[in-house]
Amino acid sequence: MTPQQIDLVKATVPVLRENGVALTSYFYNRMLGNNPDLKETFNLGHQRSGAQAQALAGAVLAYAENIEDPSVLAPVIELVAHKHVSLNIQAPDYNIVGENLLHSISEVLNISMDDPLIDAWAAAYGQLAEVFINTERAIYEQHQQTQGSWLGWRNFKIAKKVVESDEITSFYFEPVDGGALPKYEAGQYISVRVFVPELDLKQPRQYTLSTSPQQDYLRISVKREPGNGADKIAGWVSNALHQLPEGAELEISAPTGNFYLIDSNKRNVFISGGVGLTPMIAMLNQLVTLDVPQPVTFIHACRSKQVHAMKQHIQDIKAKYPRIHTFTAYEFPNTEDVLGQDYDVAGRLDLSTMDAALLPENADYYLCGPMPFMAEQQKALLARGIKAEQIHSEAFGTGGVRH
Repeated sequence: MTPQQIDLVKATVPVLRENGVALTSYFYNRMLGNNPDLKETFNLGHQRSGAQAQALAGAVLAYAENIEDPSVLAPVIELVAHKHVSLNIQAPDYNIVGENLLHSISEVLNISMDDPLIDAWAAAYGQLAEVFINTERAIYEQHQQTQGSWLGWRNFKIAKKVVESDEITSFYFEPVDGGALPKYEAGQYISVRVFVPELDLKQPRQYTLSTSPQQDYLRISVKREPGNGADKIAGWVSNALHQLPEGAELEISAPTGNFYLIDSNKRNVFISGGVGLTPMIAMLNQLVTLDVPQPVTFIHACRSKQVHAMKQHIQDIKAKYPRIHTFTAYEFPNTEDVLGQDYDVAGRLDLSTMDAALLPENADYYLCGPMPFMAEQQKALLARGIKAEQIHSEAFGTGGVRH
């Protein structure tokens, strides 16, 4: 990019702060209107809620603010690149996005496509697209070199469904072709694409693999989002999945993602909220399989025993391996929930009051759950003196993965 183009992009920062969501909403409507086949790639639930437009607006603003040194965005780029790979995004798709983005800027700002600002953003977008394409190419190549892995979508059948709680069901998937499965990292995810009757098309969603690598199946554990008819919208894919019978077929992408267990030989602390426990279960299972001697802390927060998924599995592991220490917070325990047996504290999880032995200074910390939960726990850990580089997190929703 030329210095003049960089200055022009930087000059749009105030506009993006003020009207970024309006621009990205217009962009998505334009692109999906011109390319309806992309509706089976994009999360239409996030389109419906506006979350996708908001996330993209934040990303475009961050890029414009850091246009002189976009390398600071490398962690975000890697995160998004893994998600793109899980959706089988290819280099030509960036041409479609770029064309619609530039026309959206022109139409929303009411400027000509010949305006120097459009040329500046074309150069900026081309630079960013190249970074994504190269990053994703490396991930695709890694998949090609991994035994049992694959590119694009592969047909699987639901071999088994197991109800884990009132809200969460585990799905065991086996490949229809009977072929091998890859050894993935505990904490990684897959994209699952199912037909949604309400939309009359397929929709993909990302779900964490909820157990350590197995030879003959993949497992995810999905919370059904029924909605409440008011402020909480029902999840199209989670409901479609829960309604599928054993034996039904669907499409799945190869395991990917950059949130996984880094060092099994260190002290590890897992902190999850709600269905955010799924990657933690996978990591815990991996540590148990490896039989590492280091103590492990497994902290979980949910509303009550009624929605506490995989509770018995965790209790069984704790009983068999004394080095596994657990702590459970029920925000709204039921009368039949037993303090000291089902849970350790009533109310919201408060790390500031927790025994220091469960939160050692030299441990790696893994957080997963809703965004407000994540922010609260990270703040509490930092206040306890845990360094930011020791904290690894993944949020469920737009900008992370899930739902």
